[in-house]
Amino acid sequence: MTITIEQRAADTIRVLSMDAVEKANSGHPGMPMGMADIAVVLWSQFLTVDPTDPTWVDRDRFVLSNGHGSMLLYSLLHLSGFPISMDDIESFRQWGSDTPGHPEYDPQVGIETTTGPLGQGFGNAVGMAMAEEHLRAVHGPELSNHRTYVFCGDGDLMEGVTSEAASLAGHLGLSRLVVFYDDNSITIDGSTDLAFSEDVPKRFEAYGWQTLTVDGHDREAIAAAVREALLDESRPTLISCKTHIGYGAPTKHDTAAAHGAPLGSDEIAGAKEAFGWDLPDFTIPDEVYEFFVDAMGRGIEARAAWEGRYRAIAESDSERRGRWDAVWSPRSVHLDAPNAEAGSSVATRTLSQNIIQQLAEQRPDVISGSADLAPSNNTMIEASTDFSSQDRTGRNIRYGVREHAMGAVMNGMTLHGGVRPFGGTFLVFSDYMRPSVRLAALMGAPAVYVWTHDSIFLGEDGPTHQPVEHLASLRVIPNLHVIRPADPTETAVAWEHAINRLDGPSALILTRQGLPVPQTAPLKEAVATGGYIRREGDDVVLIATGSEVSLAEQAAELLGADGVSVRVVSMPCVECFSSQPAEYQSAVIASDGPVFTLEAGTTEIWRGFTTNGGDAIGIDRFGASAPAKALAERFGFTAQDVAQRVAAALG
Repeated sequence: MTITIEQRAADTIRVLSMDAVEKANSGHPGMPMGMADIAVVLWSQFLTVDPTDPTWVDRDRFVLSNGHGSMLLYSLLHLSGFPISMDDIESFRQWGSDTPGHPEYDPQVGIETTTGPLGQGFGNAVGMAMAEEHLRAVHGPELSNHRTYVFCGDGDLMEGVTSEAASLAGHLGLSRLVVFYDDNSITIDGSTDLAFSEDVPKRFEAYGWQTLTVDGHDREAIAAAVREALLDESRPTLISCKTHIGYGAPTKHDTAAAHGAPLGSDEIAGAKEAFGWDLPDFTIPDEVYEFFVDAMGRGIEARAAWEGRYRAIAESDSERRGRWDAVWSPRSVHLDAPNAEAGSSVATRTLSQNIIQQLAEQRPDVISGSADLAPSNNTMIEASTDFSSQDRTGRNIRYGVREHAMGAVMNGMTLHGGVRPFGGTFLVFSDYMRPSVRLAALMGAPAVYVWTHDSIFLGEDGPTHQPVEHLASLRVIPNLHVIRPADPTETAVAWEHAINRLDGPSALILTRQGLPVPQTAPLKEAVATGGYIRREGDDVVLIATGSEVSLAEQAAELLGADGVSVRVVSMPCVECFSSQPAEYQSAVIASDGPVFTLEAGTTEIWRGFTTNGGDAIGIDRFGASAPAKALAERFGFTAQDVAQRVAAALG
């Protein structure tokens, strides 16, 4: 029997995946073996990327949402000439290789996002498709004209984040998004019938998607389905591909045993015999390399053509070129504190709204969003329209009540580039976003979260809406900066830091209730350190954040009347303060007297700051439904209560 080059290419992916997993004694061979035919069709006929310039901005994006099948991606990248070496393939899942167990964001080698937690890649891809639509509408198809392709499996489609993201994608009519569903009817536990019996195509039709169904091993049918998907200019497309997990394995084909463990030497030998494969391990036929090199010529030519269009625009319309360059190499922002009368009361969410307008004017790449709470989060860019199926130029995204998808979509937009999204909801609902926030921190993606209604002082909505443990739980995520400002200057600096930061996400924690505007504004340079002396004093140190800074100052006044000198330290960002030199930290908080902390949340994270008989004043229980004033009195968050706690420590 004659073996076609396409078949040989697919079998190469299967053999590489089996061998790498076997050598590592760890991994997931079944999915790469099942999706190899789909991958060969997409990468050889449709995907437009350039391995000689992996980060070319108008490349197609490929997202492996079912990231446990990472050897599929690594095989494709290696064969196509991306900087994934055979040594990396042989070092699959080992220290220092570029082939970790699940793909980790590294655009320099062709990996567009970190996937593994199922559904996240799907949500990222929706964000990438939205970013492309916006850039094409604003800057023209000569500069932005690419597609987003996704591989996903049953596990992805069971996760709730995928349902939220798919619903949003259908509503927005993201026609340049094509998803390949690996419909192999197997999960870790066994048959999907154990827990999953819905008609997936019908579900996606209800979301507003075009749905197509093919044999996932019929390469001609797969190609025809992709061509049909590309013709639809009004809807995203789901291509359900009926596949066999562990395709070619003699006894583990179509079984859960092929999912997440090495196949074993006997099984691999049987599969290789079925493929007609007689080469040593990790040996690739020259004609397979040539096949993929030829396929990549399409992307190399497309990139060269794009550069020609860019040069023509640069020569004929320097203003247009400048607008394009500005969103890919944006400048740092400098934001003014909103004007607010000293002694008046204003919520930090209201201050943030003013700052957002400044930000939007300075940075055309900034895009706002909120999970159906824009009037409460105060996140709208007033000079812009909504991003919609009818208006791709809009800079306000209506996510609906889809916090989980919002987090994943924001990551996708951020990684795509050309746009800088921020998204809002209540702080208590950051729980719904946590998987995406963690991945943003892991990837170093500079997403920005606007989380309002930050404490029990939102009042009557009660403990279901009153965050108490959230500040502490967010601060333990590595590389996430949690910023809780107390006044106009601190809020402006918080936004400056979040937008200018490029190596990770930032969370702005804002109040619903009004806070006193100080008589003298702090220096921006001091605020930027993350913690600074707000009021000098020698006998006791009182560290506070956000709404409790003014409370600390009031308590200091009461104690001062009794001859106690209190140093008040505002610490809007613990992470920023902790990164300062030890000498600076000591100058701010070191004291011969007791050091207290004051924050309307759980106290465990503050215990490391309290010394010399000081204490962490906080709330280590859930809140209650009552007016804010009553809650302050009941929970000991009045100036008199705080002063008494400090005085008791001083004897």
